[in-house]
Amino acid sequence: MAHTEHGPHDLRDPAATVLLTVECQRGVVGPESALPELAAVTRASGALTNIARLVAGAHEAGVQVVHAVAERRPDGRGASRNARLFRAAERLPVQQLAGTAAVRIADPVPVGDGDLVVRRLHGLSPLAGTGLDALLRNLGCRTLLVTGVSANIAVPNAVFDAVNLGYTAVVPADAIAGVPADYTAAMVRHTLSLVATVTTTEEVLRSWRRRRRGGGPEVSPA
Repeated sequence: MAHTEHGPHDLRDPAATVLLTVECQRGVVGPESALPELAAVTRASGALTNIARLVAGAHEAGVQVVHAVAERRPDGRGASRNARLFRAAERLPVQQLAGTAAVRIADPVPVGDGDLVVRRLHGLSPLAGTGLDALLRNLGCRTLLVTGVSANIAVPNAVFDAVNLGYTAVVPADAIAGVPADYTAAMVRHTLSLVATVTTTEEVLRSWRRRRRGGGPEVSPA
């Protein structure tokens, strides 16, 4: 797998790092998902477990966690309809309706009191038109650690937008998932590795543990 070099701030300063989970909600990756194939792959691959490990590790390391949730109003106001994906989503048996269980963060991902939740009613990216960019800048973020689903659409959108906005993007390849199962590796190898630092869950956690112990903060891409 090809990888980029370390960016200048890759995980070296927890105060300048934010861990983003993308669409890790019950209606997407939970047992009653609107997208059962994606939910099954996310769980079977270990990605959801790794996301939970990363969130727990971020809480311990003092790294800010932001959960990006996609939802829609019951009346559909403000929802995008300019792509086939959006129109298909309107017909799914499980709807990501605001205020329902479908848009709560899925088990086993922990949600801490200091976590932020950013909700979007439109589009494909948690960073486009959601206010997340302003929040990240106010938090002093320079490095955005992107996890979640899907590797087909929302995750690469988040990475591209992060890079375009000047953040260093870091992707733990075993903490994202897409369909079919083998597509994620291809997306990482041929696309995300060109613009983001690709690493693993264990490398990120090891970096944070070393930092807490006062050792070297480097993280080695997988």
